[in-house]
Amino acid sequence: MLESHYYQGLVEAGCDEAGRGCLAGSVYAAAVILPPDYSNPRLNDSKQLTEKQRYALREEIIRDATAWAVGVVTPAEIDKINILNASFLAMHRALDQLTVRPEAIIVDGNRFKPYQNLPYTTIVKGDGKYLSIAAASILAKTFRDDYMNELAEEFPQYDWKGNKGYPTRKHREAIRQWGITPYHRKSYNLLGDGQLKLEFKD
Repeated sequence: MLESHYYQGLVEAGCDEAGRGCLAGSVYAAAVILPPDYSNPRLNDSKQLTEKQRYALREEIIRDATAWAVGVVTPAEIDKINILNASFLAMHRALDQLTVRPEAIIVDGNRFKPYQNLPYTTIVKGDGKYLSIAAASILAKTFRDDYMNELAEEFPQYDWKGNKGYPTRKHREAIRQWGITPYHRKSYNLLGDGQLKLEFKD
């Protein structure tokens, strides 16, 4: 059973991101504030859930949350500021959009850039320990999957419906054959061989 709060008595936002290790697509992050004493035994780290479970839970989170928001950082921005900073920026953008101002923040992982003057705590594997982080992981993952499925319609050869932009063999073989799209992260080692300079082949 996941914990409901880390900071007792404070309005707390849980944050998580999706798509950090992808070769293509934006990085997404979500921030979620759940009601005090909220309970949902089905909530868990999004990686432990099936796709069907994630989408069903997304509806419950949207319905039940005190506030929620999703922040996005584009591939061009990732190439400019690097993926770690982009992940922090996506979380900050999600926090900016919350309709209720949090008094504290808990973040999945071990690093975070301070947001305004709010106290924060990073929690390794936090998406499997705290409800609001688990909820954020589900929102970030499902909204990013929707986005990658849309991009897959435009560029079907990269199998983004299947790999969501992650570095699978099929994805890398398509990059080798077709080159890159405007959605690929040019600062990444896209072929896995150390070469960075690639262009899209018509």
